[in-house]
Formats: sequence, C-alpha cells, structure tokens
Amino acid sequence: MARNPSIFIDGESGTTGLQIRARLANHPHIAIRSIAETDRKDPAAKRRLMEQVDAVVLCLPDTGAKEVAAIAAEMGDAAPKLLDASTAHRVDPDWVFGFPELTEGHAAKIAAAKRVANPGCYPTGGIALLRPLVDAGLIPKDYPITVNAVSGYTGGGKSMIAEFEEAKTAGPFFLYSLQLEHKHVPELQLYSGLTVRPIFVPSVGNFAQGMLVSIPLHLDTLPGKPKAADLEAVLADRYAKSGWVKVMPADGAQRLEPLALNGSNMLELRVYGNAKHNQAVLVAKLDNLGKGASGAAVQNLGLMLNVDVDAALPLGIAAE
Repeated sequence: MARNPSIFIDGESGTTGLQIRARLANHPHIAIRSIAETDRKDPAAKRRLMEQVDAVVLCLPDTGAKEVAAIAAEMGDAAPKLLDASTAHRVDPDWVFGFPELTEGHAAKIAAAKRVANPGCYPTGGIALLRPLVDAGLIPKDYPITVNAVSGYTGGGKSMIAEFEEAKTAGPFFLYSLQLEHKHVPELQLYSGLTVRPIFVPSVGNFAQGMLVSIPLHLDTLPGKPKAADLEAVLADRYAKSGWVKVMPADGAQRLEPLALNGSNMLELRVYGNAKHNQAVLVAKLDNLGKGASGAAVQNLGLMLNVDVDAALPLGIAAE
C-alpha cells in the first residue's frame, strides 16, 4: 500500500502558511511535517527534514525562499518538490507559474514540475481577465493597460494586520505603491502576455479578506471595436471547464462588494459594459488569502502530489 505524501510548510506561522495548514489539517491523504522552533533557521536541520518529505511550501520572504531553493538544488534528484509562495521565482523561467487555469494544458505542467511559483493575489485576478483576451487578439499585446485593485489588509502580512487590528493607525482605506514599482507587476505583465508594462494601482480597505481587481477599457480603441459581450464570451469559453474560475453575467447592479468569496478558492470574473459610450470594465473577485494565496497553494499541491484536494478548498478560514 502506497504511503501518503508528506509536506513541510516552511514559514507555517505566517498568514499564508497558517491557512494552508488549516485547509490541509484534516486531509486524509497528506501528512504535514513541522520543524522544531529551535531548528527553524538551521540549514542542516531544514535539509534533514526536506530529505523526508515529498514537497516543501515556502511561505517565506524572498531571501529565505531563495536559500531553501539553493538547498534543494544541492540535493539534486533527492530534493522534494518546491512550491514557493513568495515573489522570488514567479518570473524565473526555471519555475512553473502556479496558475493552473493560465492556458489549456498548464495544469499538467504544474503536475509534472519540481518547482512551482504560487501566483500573487493581485496578478491572479489581472491575469485571469487579460490572458484570454490577449490570446484571442481582442486586446493587443502592446495595449496600454491600467489595473486597479483593492485588497483586504491580510494581504500585507503581520505588520499591516497589526496596523488595522492592534494599533488602528491605518485608516479606512489607502492607495499605495504610488511610485509604480509594485513587486507584482512583472508577473502580471509576463503572464498576461503584454509587451508594455501595465500601470498597477493597488489599495487596501479596512476589511480582513477579500479582493476586487478591475481593468477599464475603451472598446473603440481595441481591434475590431468589440462589445462587452464579445469579451465576456471569450472569457466564458476559456474557463468553461474550470472548477474554480467562473465567468458571471453582469447583472446591472451598481455595486460589487469584495467579501463574498472569503474562505473559498473561487475566482469570479465579470464584464460590465456601456454600449452608449463604448466602454467596459473587467472585474475579478477573489479571496486574497484563498485563490490569491493559500487556496491556490493547496490547489497546486494537489496537482504536484496527484492528490484530490477539492474538499479542502471551498472551506478554508473565512474572515471574522
């Protein structure tokens, strides 16, 4: 009888690591191994544990993720599979980008990979909206794109959580990264298929989890002057077989809130259009800690370890 695969979450006390562990804590076919607190920064102890597991999830700062990747490289064929939740390897050609819905057949690439880079929360929404439209030629690769997004404050990690929940100094809402150098832009551009760097304007609201990513478009500047319905049809066709990405009809509502998918691995896409003005806005809704982080990680682990993890994905840990 084959043994169950085992994983080590390096950085399991962080926001993403905690939620990955919570989602998999009762999984019948995945064993979670932990390192002793005293050995957490000991490379030799870490390597010994890596020799005993099938996969390591890196919930670490970029520098720490690179250090563990170097240990794995030294181990050669004996190294476990790596799933990196940091930004260290997302545009590295030697790592497979961990968005299974990116293109047809991409999930199989993740399943076969030894090293997978989990996507960022903001790029998950932006790429899901843009890539099918770029592939279909409705949006040119060199089109000037602007991406606006708002996230729950848990996306900023422990320091930002403390600003909102303990110090209460953050205020109700703020824009940030106004020097236009956000670390998610390279992956957003690369995997959307764009040749021109998009403008990305992120923001944070006074809520724990949830995310909206929006992309405004002047339809009469696009090739063939498509209608909003044309954009929606391309998206619907691309994700027709997806269990986690759903294209929702624009229902005429004047508001869209960001919290409804909290605790799940779902990603919802919508196209809102105004035929009179030839304008549209593409919108993605997701849980920044679900499909934007820990949910995506669990989905990728399922592919990498050939284990059914669907039961662990819709539940998660919703914001209080």
